[in-house]
Amino acid sequence: MTPAGLVLFPGAGSSASHSSLLAVEERLAPLPVRRVDFPYRLAGRKAPDRPKVLLAAVREAVRGLAVELAVPTSRLVIGGRSMGGRMCSLAVAGAPDVDDEAPLPVAGLVLVSYPLSPPGKPEKVRAEHLPRIGVPALVIQGTRDNFGTTDDVRRHFAVVPGEVAVVAVEGGRHELKGADSFVADTVADWLGARR
Repeated sequence: MTPAGLVLFPGAGSSASHSSLLAVEERLAPLPVRRVDFPYRLAGRKAPDRPKVLLAAVREAVRGLAVELAVPTSRLVIGGRSMGGRMCSLAVAGAPDVDDEAPLPVAGLVLVSYPLSPPGKPEKVRAEHLPRIGVPALVIQGTRDNFGTTDDVRRHFAVVPGEVAVVAVEGGRHELKGADSFVADTVADWLGARR
């Protein structure tokens, strides 16, 4: 089934107008793409909200686009950069340690520069929810990302029961500078394969 739309969230230090998110939206036209800022960014604050607030924002935006397009959320693909993608993966998997909301049914996940562990702390892997992700996922990761290399992502995402495609950006760091077109083309190709 062809996805009806895509909802994208930025990383902790950027906004929904990040160049890579804009590139994805432009590349996927006329597919509806909604780029969404988290509440702290809308309020002009730099520090991210607590996970419960971030997850609520993800669910609200996804449900809002579903209503607008008159489709169930299960027809939408969601994701984003770094923290935005991680919050989407938590919403899809369910996060019982954060809130009591049911997992959000979606068609798939697009995760760009997934923050697997904090920089310099590879032992603090944030992967406990990955076995609960039952939808197809695309992970676009730099081979030199200090939040987790492509190899790290492949190893930890092996527990995901859904189909996972990990695409490497050779030499790419967390910000994937200069790779916007590659990211947009990769997302478009992956979504095209979902038809």
